[in-house]
Amino acid sequence: MNRPSESEVPAVAPQGEVTQLLAAWRRGDRSALDRLVPQVYGELRRLADRALRGERAAHTLQPTALVHEAYLKLAGAKSPRWQDRLHFFAVAAQLMRRILVDHARARKAAKRGGGALLVPFDEEHDPVERSAIERATELVALDDALSALGALDPRKARILELHHFGGLSIAETAEVLELSTSTIGLEARLARAWLLVEMGRGVRGDAP
Repeated sequence: MNRPSESEVPAVAPQGEVTQLLAAWRRGDRSALDRLVPQVYGELRRLADRALRGERAAHTLQPTALVHEAYLKLAGAKSPRWQDRLHFFAVAAQLMRRILVDHARARKAAKRGGGALLVPFDEEHDPVERSAIERATELVALDDALSALGALDPRKARILELHHFGGLSIAETAEVLELSTSTIGLEARLARAWLLVEMGRGVRGDAP
């Protein structure tokens, strides 16, 4: 992936152009991917910054590296079925979260410190005060809780993935899922409350 310079990165990718390039890519035009990169890099970087919020500066996986890992996975899709610009970024956000979880699980399994990953869910807690293994444990518990929610209520889990973790607004999430903004707002609150309880059980290691 050739990283565009800051001057080449649009603050907001043109929606029509991005959707057209995604459609061309979906039809098999691989050159569309090269034209797409400068248009979406800025927003992918924003997603990465959000995903890595709370990380120590010394961590090896920085936003640029996270963008590149997600990009490689996106580019490797054999039959991409992007519906539109929002759908593309929703999938990218999900991939970034999965990359972070995989890194956290690896660190937790190896019981290594010095920079395990954190996607802060309860922002009242200062992540700097936590040990590396505690933060890895929290992220793994978060992923397990979100998976459990997905088994019980896939729609609520998807709403959290898009809105809270993916950074999409309530309106954007509603557009992707074809629901009303009031429904998204209500279900996001209910899902967050459930997830906090379930996540606490996972961090403590409580039996199901």
